[in-house]
Amino acid sequence: MLIFCFRVLLTNSRGKEARAIPTLEITLGPKLTAEEARAIYEQGPEAVVFALLQMAKLLAEQQRKPGDSPSTPSGMKPVFHKETTPRRRKKPGGKQGHKGSRRPQPPVIHQQVVLRLERCPTCQGQVTPCQQTRTRIVEDIPEDINPVVTQYTIHRDWCPQCRKRVEPKVPDALPGAQIGNHVLVLSAWLHYGLGVTIDQIRSVFNFHLHFPLTPGGLVQMWYRLQEILYAWYEQIHAQALRSKTLFADETGWRVMGKTWWLWCFTNGDLTYYMIDRCRGSPLLRKFFKREFQGILVTDFWGTYNAICCMAKQKCIPHLLRDMLRVEKYQKPGRSWRRFAKKLRRLLRDAMRLSKHSERSAPDYESKRQRIHGRLQELLDRPWKDKNARRLVKRLRRHQHELFTFLDHPEVPYDNNTAERGIRPAVIIRKNSYANRSEQGADMQAVLMSIFRTLKQRGHNPLTTIVSALRTSLTTGELPPLPEKVAANG
Repeated sequence: MLIFCFRVLLTNSRGKEARAIPTLEITLGPKLTAEEARAIYEQGPEAVVFALLQMAKLLAEQQRKPGDSPSTPSGMKPVFHKETTPRRRKKPGGKQGHKGSRRPQPPVIHQQVVLRLERCPTCQGQVTPCQQTRTRIVEDIPEDINPVVTQYTIHRDWCPQCRKRVEPKVPDALPGAQIGNHVLVLSAWLHYGLGVTIDQIRSVFNFHLHFPLTPGGLVQMWYRLQEILYAWYEQIHAQALRSKTLFADETGWRVMGKTWWLWCFTNGDLTYYMIDRCRGSPLLRKFFKREFQGILVTDFWGTYNAICCMAKQKCIPHLLRDMLRVEKYQKPGRSWRRFAKKLRRLLRDAMRLSKHSERSAPDYESKRQRIHGRLQELLDRPWKDKNARRLVKRLRRHQHELFTFLDHPEVPYDNNTAERGIRPAVIIRKNSYANRSEQGADMQAVLMSIFRTLKQRGHNPLTTIVSALRTSLTTGELPPLPEKVAANG
């Protein structure tokens, strides 16, 4: 049903004598009568055109798909309303004739089983024994996994110099804890590293590993783990400030039912998360405690303009997506089409030039200068379209931050590294619905940063953290954060 309260006022403005036509109020919809339609027609062609345009506009709004808005995230759109993606040009899988790969053979065989038939499975007849055999190796986890309970007998001896009783520390559990470090680190990794919910973790331990746990006990143990590993979190922060290239991005987060923000600062060796209620420059001043000496790669969020650093690189795909959004959800004119064509060619030529093999060649330098010249020509030209003027204003503000990747081969032209770094946290947010306290948000940022960084550096998070806890409990000092494992040549 389409109902619209229609009011039209037409004025004849020929010469100085202007004559106003009386106002007409008619409801456009299923109840529109022939007399009302004839009355609209008698007002003139302007009234008919106006009524038809209003009806077409309302029909388009009613037929619009739910969530079909430029600001609606992809995850909030129903699957059956999303556009069909084009088929992949490249067939998935390896090419025909490529060298196959399979699971490597285990170095140790724990048990051997001999299988032999007495009757044929087809005709049930007696079989004749032969000497021909074959072997097959199967790896599996046994069903009867039971926790190991260890009782420590701790001797308390007298120290005549300190004049007090001393005792050794238990290296496999935190002081006063009944849960070992392996269970503690495994549960924390499942929650903060993989995004498994607390109820799912309890189900795994209670039913499959026969290790009963309670939600409150898990959370309290995680708080103690965060306190011990906080030195690693500070080391990640310090190393991020010393890095040559750093990628930054932010997304929404919920704390105590209110909107906070999850910030991600990452590169190939580390990831540092921060959860804060601020999305502005105060948070960046909290992270960048001094001037950043590297290259910062971000999107066009205005808060990043307050950062002082050696150089910046803005995400080119963000700019291309903004142009697509204008063409999809608005009705740009001819001026916009000319502007978009020139800007797309410029950006794609720059991205193609960045893949040049010899950047020191004179030809590369000439093309790079031509790219900057074409950008300046685009900015100096007056554009009539409002969207073109809006993008020109943005380009003029960031004209020295668009083609940094042409001068630095290690810098990409996109911010995909930050988006891939923030994606695991987004998956965790979807599963756990964020945090219910500010203290829990701090623990979330610390443990997620540590698990993500260890994974990036090629370390097993379970064995690495358990070994660090053993060292910390034995010596009283946490070992330094492990460096990145060198790739095998």
